[in-house]
Amino acid sequence: MPAVKDEKYNTWTARFYYTDWQGNRKQKKKRGFKTRREANEYEHDFLVKQAHTLDLTFGEFLTIYEDDVKPKLRRNTWLTKQQILREKILPYFENKKMNEITGADIVQWQNMLTGMKDENGNPKYSHGYLKTVQAHLSAVMNHAVKLYELPRNPVLQAGAIGGDDRTKEPEIWTQTEYRKFAEAVEDNPRAFFAFETLYWTGLRVGELLALTPDDIDFQNDILRVNKSLQHIEGEVVITPPKTKAGVRSVIIPHFLTEELDAFIKMQYGLKENDRIFDIDKSTLHKEILRGAKAAGVHPIRVHDIRHSHISMLIDMGFSPVDVAKRVGHEKIDITLHYAHSNPARQHEMADRLRDTREGAQDNDKRQKA
Repeated sequence: MPAVKDEKYNTWTARFYYTDWQGNRKQKKKRGFKTRREANEYEHDFLVKQAHTLDLTFGEFLTIYEDDVKPKLRRNTWLTKQQILREKILPYFENKKMNEITGADIVQWQNMLTGMKDENGNPKYSHGYLKTVQAHLSAVMNHAVKLYELPRNPVLQAGAIGGDDRTKEPEIWTQTEYRKFAEAVEDNPRAFFAFETLYWTGLRVGELLALTPDDIDFQNDILRVNKSLQHIEGEVVITPPKTKAGVRSVIIPHFLTEELDAFIKMQYGLKENDRIFDIDKSTLHKEILRGAKAAGVHPIRVHDIRHSHISMLIDMGFSPVDVAKRVGHEKIDITLHYAHSNPARQHEMADRLRDTREGAQDNDKRQKA
């Protein structure tokens, strides 16, 4: 229905019919537009959202997706999602119609990303990062399927990006490797005590950087995790932990309590609510590279120290349920995903299987005798 001009106020009114999500035909009316074009654009945008035709571009739908999803997410979570959507996905799909994007389009996009190289000719993006990028695209498509009647998710048709990485060796440090590394960075107390805390508690980096003296019960060896440090749009922001399960009390070994107490006392004038570790993630990353080289161990990511802690606890025989509670995982399958296998245990398994077989053979011989 064409827009109608209100001669009295010299404005335009959009008035039209639409079918709501329950199939009821209703009239929509909105006044106050300065031009006919603005009124018609409002009608078009409203019908796109309400009638669920999805006869719109990916770029247009992304605006709808943001309106629907952004209020439900933490600010830093949305900003991370937004960056990936705008930089890695939108440039390729922006002008493609949502209902015309096919599995073949997704495959071409996958090939574009996996084919990108850095200045040394190596893949520009890791397999894990590419999986994350594709997950964000799939989330947009799933939202369209669930709420706006897109027939199917083309990402599912295309399959995983970059092949299967299940054979990739886990990036963790054993206790022996960590001890060698720790000795190599003892000359930098701030980094050393930060790594000690990360390795023996399994804290996330943001949780570590937000710690204050008030979070530590020195009498009972308890570390209370109730906040996290994030860098959001260039600002340092203290937020709640990543998940509800992230709010927790971690019992720590007494030697770590003593180390933290000593480090806090080294910092003259540090108040109860001041950050213990006035350091950033990039500095920790540089120290890992320096210390790993000096110690003769393979470098890992800062976050992989958390994985090393989880792997160590499970290797010690603690149940995944208890480990999940300690490190703040909401679901046990997350813990199991990071329960990396220790290659040395494969030899132990083989030896025990051999002993079992030989024991059974000896028992058979005794029975026959």
